[in-house]
Amino acid sequence: MMSKTPFSAFVRKEFYHIFRDRWTTLILLIMPMMMLLLLGFAITTEVKNAQILVLDPSRDEATRMIINTLEASEYFEIKGEVTSIEEVETLFRKGDIGMVLVFSEHFSDKMLHTGKAQVQLITDGSDPNYALTLTQYATAIIGGVVQEFSAAQGSIPCQIHSDVRFMYNPTLKGGYNTVPGVLGMVLMLICAMMTSISIAREKEFGTMEILLVSPVKPIVIILSKTVPYILISLINLTTILLLSVFVLKVPVTGNLLLFFLLALLFIFVSLSLGLLVSAVAKSQMVAMLISGMLMMLPVILLSGIIFPVESMPLFFQWLANIIPANWFIKAVKKVMIQGLGFGAISFELMILSGMALLLVLLSLKAFKKRLD
Repeated sequence: MMSKTPFSAFVRKEFYHIFRDRWTTLILLIMPMMMLLLLGFAITTEVKNAQILVLDPSRDEATRMIINTLEASEYFEIKGEVTSIEEVETLFRKGDIGMVLVFSEHFSDKMLHTGKAQVQLITDGSDPNYALTLTQYATAIIGGVVQEFSAAQGSIPCQIHSDVRFMYNPTLKGGYNTVPGVLGMVLMLICAMMTSISIAREKEFGTMEILLVSPVKPIVIILSKTVPYILISLINLTTILLLSVFVLKVPVTGNLLLFFLLALLFIFVSLSLGLLVSAVAKSQMVAMLISGMLMMLPVILLSGIIFPVESMPLFFQWLANIIPANWFIKAVKKVMIQGLGFGAISFELMILSGMALLLVLLSLKAFKKRLD
């Protein structure tokens, strides 16, 4: 007669299998907390602390009142003033500001005597959702201040004509923001996630040890496993680029060679990250979970593809800075959308190069320790 094993023994055995792998344990316990924090704090469609500049030739009571009200709100932060419209495009190229507020001359006089005044809102249209939200918030605040000012002066109701200008993307096509984001996600998915899973599969099936004891050097084996993903990434990069230009009508206004140089650097960073994950992951499942938790989820939520990083809490803004895709997407927008050159993305290139060097060193160290 078959002996009956207590139910509790099976339960204990299952817990043992779960908790004997520290990576599985960490993923099961840490991922829910990470998702809660990301979904609760990082995901927001609101605009907060947007950096804006002001061009105010009038310098009268009405313009001061509008500027002070904008700065007092949680949505905007006045970074400074400009003296001419020619400075605006140069400042936008640096990527540090979200909007420029341009008042017409004799702003108060026009409001009080004619009931009409003009203000221009200039934003960066390479992120259409963020630009549109900025202008909507600013228009609502300015309208409220103007009505309050008119009532206090006892003048006729004023009409403010807001002239909105979206630089680099006048028609607010969503593809201008979607294409760089999709590029970052696709290259990260193929190079980092698939590379880590591929090498983890070799270790899980025991074939990696067989390859490592062969006459071929370990570095040659690792490189041979990464080359196919590099070629596939380049094919996908070209395909996405062609679709964006001819189907989505998103032009490449910058240097195409510089664009591919930037993409190759990001591919190298992603491959290095995938190698590092594969060095610590014992199975395909663990590699997939680590890649999803540490790569894809942060890339989607913290790289500015969907939600503006500037509106997130400071901790998540700092966290976004250690995500390679965040720097890649910023640089792609500058080259592809804004048509800027090498000097404009030199900082992003330096950051990505530093990340690549660090990840390669960590990966080699992890593989060497494993081989020893």
